[in-house]
Amino acid sequence: MQKELVTAFAEVFGNDENTNIYFAPGRVNLIGEHTDYNGGHVFPCALNIGTYAVARRRSDRLLRVFSMNMPQLGIIEISLDSQKAVPAADWANYPAGVAWAFIAKGHPLPYGIDMLINGEIPAASGLSSSASLEVLTGFIFRDLYDITLTNQELALLGQYAENHFIGVNCGIMDQFAIAMGKKDHAIFLDTADLSFNYVPLVLDKAKIVLANTNKPRELVESKYNERRSECERALAELQTVTAINSLGDLSEAEFENYKSAISDEVTARRARHAVYENMRTVRAVTALSENNIDSFGQLMNESHLSLRDDYQVTGYELDTLVEEAWKVAGVFGSRMTGAGFGGCTVSIVREDAVSLFIEKVGIAYEEKVGHNADFYVVDVGGGPVKLS
Repeated sequence: MQKELVTAFAEVFGNDENTNIYFAPGRVNLIGEHTDYNGGHVFPCALNIGTYAVARRRSDRLLRVFSMNMPQLGIIEISLDSQKAVPAADWANYPAGVAWAFIAKGHPLPYGIDMLINGEIPAASGLSSSASLEVLTGFIFRDLYDITLTNQELALLGQYAENHFIGVNCGIMDQFAIAMGKKDHAIFLDTADLSFNYVPLVLDKAKIVLANTNKPRELVESKYNERRSECERALAELQTVTAINSLGDLSEAEFENYKSAISDEVTARRARHAVYENMRTVRAVTALSENNIDSFGQLMNESHLSLRDDYQVTGYELDTLVEEAWKVAGVFGSRMTGAGFGGCTVSIVREDAVSLFIEKVGIAYEEKVGHNADFYVVDVGGGPVKLS
């Protein structure tokens, strides 16, 4: 892989002198969906698949980027002094946004870079291909220009770029899980204060299987920002009757006690998901720590039902994958992962049932939906690295 990347870089940019190779993982969230911008807990892990890059310094203020996944777009040039997104190629806005965020947050970039990327993560799949590219770009800038930043600060810069340059009001989970990933561990993160614990992800004779609906979704154009606004409205109304800073501050019993303050029934359902999902995540981590995969899987199932019924971010394709997964013997739990509206499901499957799971779910999905799903059996990886 590394040799092919360097060869490709030389073909695109003229030569491969003074280059380095980098990698940043994707991530999957095992449970705790749409809680990260509601002050709740999340439980993601980094993956062993992600985004590779070959990069080198430039002597001017141009950021020149090329994607092996979209070679037809050619080299895209962006000035480091640009203040707005590039209309010609959406993907290039992620490295451009990170460069903008570095400068906006007081980390001047003296020069630009040439960067070739090759992503293993399907775009718009819910596995954070965009956050992987954001963290990777920040990691490269930090390395090439000796900028003093922690990995956690890189995550925050990536989130800032996504919020204020790209225009998606995402929480911190994606960038944090990628920047702070640890092999064979998931991250139990309290998004209210960014306190976290690494939890060993010991799945005895079980595997994590991702299933891609192959229904892409564009977060900027989806109802993601609408859901966040609905939760903000619910929080404001709840704050008239109880002193809380976020929906994540409430237990289920407290929410039931105060929910009458929310004037709209749909908004109340959005808030109920945020509160109940947060508590499910806490219980799920306890179950995993006790090696109770059955209980963990049941909580995953409950999470999907809440995302389907209260938060309404699943859709026919995701529901079909999950419902077919539940029918297969050897599946501990299955749920949508990511923002929803398409993308992927995550399932915990007994190791000896993985092949049957992929076969049965794949056949049923194609029969019902009309196109195929893609499956990935993944391992838990670490954070961003410099490979050479």
